[in-house]
Amino acid sequence: MSMPGPMQGRASGSARVYQTGGDQYIEEHVHHYAPGSAPLFGHPWAGPAEPRGAAPDSVRIPLVGRAPGVLRDRADVMERLRAAVAGPGGGIQVLHGLGGCGKTAVAHTLFTEAVRDHGRVGLWVNASERVSLRAGMLAVAGDRGAADGELAAAADGRRAAADLVWHHLDHSAEPWLLVLDNADDPGILEEGAWLRPSPSGTVLVTSRHATSPLWRAPGVSSHRLGVLPLEDATLVLRDLAPDAGTQESARKVARRLGCLPLALTLAGAHLAHQLLESWSMDEYDRKLSEESTALVDRGASASGGEQSRRLVGRTWQLSLDSLAEGGLPEATALLRLLSFWAADPVPLSLLMPVAQGGAGLEHLDPPLTAARVEPALRALLDHSLIDMVETDGHRCVKAHGVLLDSVAAGVPDAERDLLAEAAGRLLRAALPDGTASSRARSQARLLAPHVTGLLDRSHRHGLVTAESVRTAVRVARLVYEAGDWTAALGLASTAAKTSAEHLGDENPATIEARSGQGPILFRLGRYAEAADLLRPVHQDALRTLGPHDVRTLDAAYELQRVLHRLGDLAHARTLLEAVLDGRRHTLGEGHVATLKSRCEMLELRLARDEFDGYTTAAEELTGDCERRLGPDHLVTVWARDALARGLLRSGRGAEAEDLFRRALAGQRAGYGDGHPLVLGVLIQLSRAQYAQGKREEAAENAREVAEQRAGILGEDHPETVAARDWYAEVRAVPPADGVAVP
Repeated sequence: MSMPGPMQGRASGSARVYQTGGDQYIEEHVHHYAPGSAPLFGHPWAGPAEPRGAAPDSVRIPLVGRAPGVLRDRADVMERLRAAVAGPGGGIQVLHGLGGCGKTAVAHTLFTEAVRDHGRVGLWVNASERVSLRAGMLAVAGDRGAADGELAAAADGRRAAADLVWHHLDHSAEPWLLVLDNADDPGILEEGAWLRPSPSGTVLVTSRHATSPLWRAPGVSSHRLGVLPLEDATLVLRDLAPDAGTQESARKVARRLGCLPLALTLAGAHLAHQLLESWSMDEYDRKLSEESTALVDRGASASGGEQSRRLVGRTWQLSLDSLAEGGLPEATALLRLLSFWAADPVPLSLLMPVAQGGAGLEHLDPPLTAARVEPALRALLDHSLIDMVETDGHRCVKAHGVLLDSVAAGVPDAERDLLAEAAGRLLRAALPDGTASSRARSQARLLAPHVTGLLDRSHRHGLVTAESVRTAVRVARLVYEAGDWTAALGLASTAAKTSAEHLGDENPATIEARSGQGPILFRLGRYAEAADLLRPVHQDALRTLGPHDVRTLDAAYELQRVLHRLGDLAHARTLLEAVLDGRRHTLGEGHVATLKSRCEMLELRLARDEFDGYTTAAEELTGDCERRLGPDHLVTVWARDALARGLLRSGRGAEAEDLFRRALAGQRAGYGDGHPLVLGVLIQLSRAQYAQGKREEAAENAREVAEQRAGILGEDHPETVAARDWYAEVRAVPPADGVAVP
């Protein structure tokens, strides 16, 4: 007989461990009781144990946090809910939406009105957990007349608790409104059949869950609650802190907080109850850019239950914790990735590489593997953490800015680098391929705020790289080419400033970013500002990169365009000749940048009245562009426009008009009708028509250019002024016969 090995045992709670070295049979009968519930004498009942929670202090008064003095907006949903409460009963109303959007505030207001104005018995139950729901509903049964014995039997599991509750609700002598607040896990309601219609009253459920099958059952009406309109959000701040600043100052804070009711309530409370500090709205707005979520949460009271639901830095973690417990921890990883972008719509195409396993996010904790992206995305949608929207024909998801800030603040330091790198890689993969289609332009505009968001997150945590700066420069260029010059300048300036701060002024990525602002300032008519920026950039590029580097040539090219507009034609000519020689040598004769330089040279020759051989050179360039780039390429269209200008200068107005029409069609096909550059060809068409005596057609096109430039570029833009002057000239004086128009 072998000797038994050493034995070890551990027990926790009320468990026991028996150990023996021989062959023995042990049988034990154990009965478990909730703490303090076992009888002192006699034999206890051995039925199934059920969790027992203490009854709430009240079901007649909403035990919630700070209720709004005035409920702003929400008029439509309140009208529908009031109608339901005033009716005969039997309906179930569901309010669903993002945590912090004010669902409980709406329910509280309806509860108050139902009791005060409609004579309803108001019943309020915390449905956030099984225990609180069960205890609250049994308390409701007691309120509606259930006897102590019935309640004890239900509490002990000897009687169906939900059936007891609904029996007494159905037979209530008074009509009622029952609020099931914070039912964020509809499964709790479904498991015990706690949600039922009744002819005696109305049920109102508040939940973050947007897509539960329970909400689609017969007799259930679902209402989505979002953030407040800006003006109503401004009023919330003014309600709470009327002396902290002006209406406009409150509007700025409301906009920065994304009009989220919880954030507005906390911000207003903070401003209204400061003791050691006395910030104004403007000061609070400045502080928000530094501290964001942590600053907002200072407005919460220091005590009270359900504190996590009253903090913007914690309220959404409840949903993420619930998803993790339900087997979807990847939802947290996906939301952390989204937090490295902006609170603008994120095209689903941007996330496609993650679903295909090409984003390198398997090393996160929790890992985000390809197979789990779709379930995680659906879970975030189901729990109102993101919304599905469509923007410019692109299917997108969108998260609230305050939510993203709070999630970003909780990202572990060890994972920030990985997430920032993945976010940048996904942006680069989603960039258009350089085509000038309308879809490519809208894609670039959609990606621009996310590039800015990534730069901001990277700046905050010292994660800025040359690659992330170059991505921003590239997107700024795409947005510029799409014609949204103001947005492009904002992105390009952010890229340049961020790069200079983290990488240094002479880093090649910084030089690219600084140079990228030049053409945008040029198009905005800010010529002197562009020249002041590009002169030192060009010198830094010469010194750091050398005269033949493509980035040095790009800086020189942009500088000469500005000098051309400022009238320094000689300096512009010297620079452009060097650029053309350098691009021919470095890139080749057929490169698009080389051909663009030749187009620019033709424009400069016209400005300098160097017309000898111009038409021949323009015809040669147009042919080269058609062969190398294709007849529809925008640089080919530019060359065609340059040739038409030469024909117009030569007095060949009819030929010029035909060629301008071709160029105009090419511009519209490439850029779209609303693009400002299309107007440059249209005004030349007007000149060609005027030169032929087609005064009415010329005037109509001149008027269109003047009006559209004023609307797009502004009244004071140099090109708007020039268009207005030309329109006045066309209307005032008919051209002399045979006189060409410059």
